[in-house]
Parts: sequence; structure tokens; C-alpha cells
Amino acid sequence: MTLTGKERAALRAEAHHLTPQLHIGHQGVSDAVVQSLDDLLRTRELVKVQLGRNADVSVRDAADALAAAAGASIVQVIGKTATLFRENPDLAWRKKGEAPPWRER
Repeated sequence: MTLTGKERAALRAEAHHLTPQLHIGHQGVSDAVVQSLDDLLRTRELVKVQLGRNADVSVRDAADALAAAAGASIVQVIGKTATLFRENPDLAWRKKGEAPPWRER
């Protein structure tokens, strides 16, 4: 899924206040990390991922690998943090017109 510039900017603004939900340690992008990301994207759609100090992979490489494995789009990469997005049309908030799941309630 490719995001337009306006979509990416809107998602960056939404992600600004989020705390990282997924942390990547020294083992890098493993199957367990990809599965955790898939679960988070299914329920939240917009997820921040933080790379640990001891990780053997760069943030951009990890974001690329995670996005490819989970079928997500990279919203932004800043410092040791990447933000990923994958739309889930089955979430109830889309059908009811409620606030998205990543917003604090």
C-alpha cells in the first residue's frame, strides 16, 4: 500500500503522541517480532516501533523488513523509531465512524 504525501503527513501528526508499542532488541527482526507487529497492525493500524541500542540492524533496514513482512507502509523513520501503518477495513471504528484505535480515549 502506497501512501500519498497528504496521507503520510496526517498519519505523522496522529503518531506524534503515540508511545512505541513494539521494541526490537539485539536479535533484530525475528519471526516473533513480525508476528507481534502483525497483531498490533490488525488491531491498531498505526504502530510505532523502537529499535534498541544493541540492535545489529539500522532503523531504516528494520523498517523496510518489517513493512515488507507485514504488508505495511512506512510513515516515517526518526532516530531509533519507525512508524508503520496498515489499514484494516474490518475494524468496527471504520464502520461506525468512531475515533481510530490509536487515539487515546
